[in-house]
Amino acid sequence: MLVIEAKLYGNQPQDQKLDEMIRTASFVRNSCIRYWMDHKGVGQYDLSRLCKELASEFEWAKKLNSMARQASAERAWASIKRFYDNCKNPSLKKKGYPKFKKGRSVEYKTTGWQLSKDGTAINFRDGFKAGWFKMRGGFDLNFYQLNQIKRVRVIRRADGYYCQFCIDQERQEDIKPSGNAIGLDVGLSSFYTDSNGVKVNNPRHLRKSEKQLKRLQRKVSKKKKGSNSRKKAIKKLGRKHLKVSRQRKDWLVKLARCVVSSNDVVAYEKLTVKNMVKNHCLAKSINDASWRTFFDWLEYYGKVMGKVVYGVNPQYTSQECPHCKAIVKKTLSQRTHVCECGCVMDRDEAGAINILAKALRELSRGGQSQTSSLELVNANGHINLCQLSENLIDKLGG
Repeated sequence: MLVIEAKLYGNQPQDQKLDEMIRTASFVRNSCIRYWMDHKGVGQYDLSRLCKELASEFEWAKKLNSMARQASAERAWASIKRFYDNCKNPSLKKKGYPKFKKGRSVEYKTTGWQLSKDGTAINFRDGFKAGWFKMRGGFDLNFYQLNQIKRVRVIRRADGYYCQFCIDQERQEDIKPSGNAIGLDVGLSSFYTDSNGVKVNNPRHLRKSEKQLKRLQRKVSKKKKGSNSRKKAIKKLGRKHLKVSRQRKDWLVKLARCVVSSNDVVAYEKLTVKNMVKNHCLAKSINDASWRTFFDWLEYYGKVMGKVVYGVNPQYTSQECPHCKAIVKKTLSQRTHVCECGCVMDRDEAGAINILAKALRELSRGGQSQTSSLELVNANGHINLCQLSENLIDKLGG
């Protein structure tokens, strides 16, 4: 499934109608959550039936396209089902009870919208009659058939309104095997250190923009509540936060693509970031690094390019000696690994080597749920994991 995003351009009355559409979709979702709270044994079909009842009871709710109302009910049921699944998992302390949300988007299915012939404009044809919007950005929609567009989502952000098209299309890229395997040890001083000793600097997007964000936040605090000047200051602050998040995402996506395209096997440590951010001294820096987003994009590009991206348990990867496998206890302030066997190297590099070795051992034994084969097979040939293990042993001097 591909997601193509474009920015919408319309006049002020049209933007107000988009706000009404988003509020109506949020009302339908929250009504479904409330109905589930008040009644026992509510299922997905009960929520779908509720959408029809809401349309007959509220005239303004009937303006929203019927499939858009059904999509809002599906969102509500997705949160309910996730709560049920979490209740079955005893390891999760917080089950994620469904909550009411303000909502910033409305989702259409196959009706209620119309594309122009050249694919540069869209018309929303439900009861709100928002009209035609020009679109800029993203890929040309003319490359895809109209029946491939399964969902159309309108999202409100700090700098305007955007339209996302969910297209039923598999993305695949044929990349020649490089014969390389790499292990990644993420950190805060350097974003990651690989098993070859290469370090990538941490950009710290939030830290660099922190002064500007504080200044904009002070301006918001000084404005009178409910005034137009306060609303303008809030928009400026929101646009700055949006810019920082976009900078972070752009950097992570490009870095993940570069790592996966240059290596046939990428091993990383499966960190529980939500537990790590409980340390208030490091929480801001960990969130700014956004390791979990980086790992998600590694896995995504691994599927697209037909590469092996494997996560291992991080236990003892930073304490174990890559040469003699002895456990050398170190504090967070000790950045050099020194072992009695004579091995002296950077702590993060030693951890990256251990991560790669651990991943290769697990893959050679059949792996876990993340992979189904011992070899990566694509149109260009095979990757021999045994040969990669031999190369790692040669590097360690064994």
